[in-house]
Amino acid sequence: MDKLALYPHLGEFCENLETFRRRNGLNYDLIFGHYWLSGMAGKTLAEWWGVPLVVMFHTLGAVKNAFGIGETEPALRLEAEKKLARSCQRIIAATDREKLDLVRCYRAETENIAVIPCGVNPAHFYPRKVNRTALGLSDGRFVLYAGRIEPLKGIDRLIKAMALLDNSLRLVIIGGDGQSQGEINRLRQLARELGLDDRVTFLGLIAHDNMPDFYRAASVLVVPSHYESFGMVALEALASGTPVVATDVGNMRNVIRQGETGYIIDGSPESIARSIDDLLAKPPDLQRTHKISVSVAHLSWGNIARDIIRECYRVIEEQPVSMGSR
Repeated sequence: MDKLALYPHLGEFCENLETFRRRNGLNYDLIFGHYWLSGMAGKTLAEWWGVPLVVMFHTLGAVKNAFGIGETEPALRLEAEKKLARSCQRIIAATDREKLDLVRCYRAETENIAVIPCGVNPAHFYPRKVNRTALGLSDGRFVLYAGRIEPLKGIDRLIKAMALLDNSLRLVIIGGDGQSQGEINRLRQLARELGLDDRVTFLGLIAHDNMPDFYRAASVLVVPSHYESFGMVALEALASGTPVVATDVGNMRNVIRQGETGYIIDGSPESIARSIDDLLAKPPDLQRTHKISVSVAHLSWGNIARDIIRECYRVIEEQPVSMGSR
């Protein structure tokens, strides 16, 4: 279902949630909305109940549109994000760059923005040896891409980089759904034109619980995106002990140690290929994978959750709750 198709149903969603609240005699101290759709539902409920609203956008429509790549985000989304940015009691931005974008694009108040990065679960993502054949892959080195399949992700740049690398190296692409079939077809055609048919594999969607083994099995994860608000896959791969090559997007500068745990590159196929080559020249061993994993240990969800909870308490203290009814 297209996300925009949900918008007309937000009113009904809020009505049902209010019915649930009344029926169960519940009161809330704060609403936390993720993404603009949930944020708009949260805005309505916060006004009904007289409680503060905290929003985390994850991506910003205005920034996506600025690149002019792929589908244009509708005015409805941009207007909703602007309203939320100016009216909610706190915005959680995943990076300093996102904070600047919120101020620049939507004129959000700087003092209402707290920068707290996303986290990773170290009990789920950690280094260990895996059997590639058990994952349905041949027992050879491969480069991994994981994420949505859309032009803004820059996957075409990665496929072009593969043409510059050793013929024995393969690319495994994880992600995609029915709505991304057009982009998948375009990327398949590009691979055919470059003679990479047998070196590029599209696996489709993989359950999140199975992703750690794919990260561990990969020689390198590549994030060739034009835009990311954070870049969760890079953090998950590093926690799993796999080096990352990424464009300078999201939180990459804070999670990648240049030349040690990966590379931040300019996004050209040549720079992607050079960085992959350099990382492949360093043979993997337990000491190296452990070092890569430890480099992001401070970003465990346990640590991040404490920061978010602390910020929510600040918001509640700043605005006394007056749980009312409509």
